[in-house]
Amino acid sequence: MMKKQKVLVFMILLAVFVVFSWVAYSFYKNNTQHARVLQGEIDAQTYAISSKLAGRIAHMYVKKGDDVEVGDVVFSLYSPEAEAKLAQALAAQEVAQAQKQQAYHATRKQQLNAAIAQYNKAKVAADLMEKTYMRVEELYKEGVVSQQKRDEVFTKYQAARYTQQGAKEMMEMAQEGARKEVKKAAAAQEKVYAAKVQEVDAYIKEQKALSFHRGEVSQILIHEGELAPSGFAVVSIVDMEDVWARFAVREDDLHLFVKGKKVFVKIPALGEKKYSFEVSYISVMGEFATYKASENAQGYDMKSFEVHLRAVEKIEGLRIGMSVLVEL
Repeated sequence: MMKKQKVLVFMILLAVFVVFSWVAYSFYKNNTQHARVLQGEIDAQTYAISSKLAGRIAHMYVKKGDDVEVGDVVFSLYSPEAEAKLAQALAAQEVAQAQKQQAYHATRKQQLNAAIAQYNKAKVAADLMEKTYMRVEELYKEGVVSQQKRDEVFTKYQAARYTQQGAKEMMEMAQEGARKEVKKAAAAQEKVYAAKVQEVDAYIKEQKALSFHRGEVSQILIHEGELAPSGFAVVSIVDMEDVWARFAVREDDLHLFVKGKKVFVKIPALGEKKYSFEVSYISVMGEFATYKASENAQGYDMKSFEVHLRAVEKIEGLRIGMSVLVEL
């Protein structure tokens, strides 16, 4: 009988202990603040390689994952329209050069000789009319010819002199060549078409797109045989030397991320090791995506801020998109 009573008492005490332990654990769990974990991801600087020239992709020299250096040929274009425009510009330049030469060089020898001959002809005629007029004048004074006849000869003499003067002006103009204004216009026109050739030639050089930054090819958006519009990003490269961890931090936690502060983070893809990062950038995110109803019923909403953390030292094996964890 005593043995049964002892067992009963033991069972009661055990039950009381279990209940007490459960109550104590529940109280501890509900009143102990657990560390919260904020998750972000690795991001990196990306560059787009495009061409000012529209055309068809003739050859793609890289593939995803390739490393490229500054000046490496990434892809080439084929644009028959650009070749045609270059031919047009070269032809127009030749025309402008010919017009400049025509303006700057003296009149053709045959034209100059003709002008000189025309002047000599007019001069001889004027000299003859002068002698004729002098004879008629003497006869008029002697009363042999009438005044009407004298006036007619005088008029022909004056006309011959005017003809001589006109021929002289034409000869001098032929000797001088084109006017100064015509020469300047021809020279300017030549410069215009020379610049046009340089412009089209610059577009032709864009048929081969070169990398302007070192990095790793992350995307190829247009492939061989496809048409590439002017300025369209054909290939994207990522600079794995310029990486950061990006977080969306609610404003009531923002005091934990002061610019310049060191933060230890964990990158699950690289193991359990913790890495030292530094807060480098803080900016409010767009309202359409960052407002969140508050949980403490204080009558306002919580904004989210974009926070960037950069590694203090280079981390081997780091890739875009890897998760980054921070304990708050």
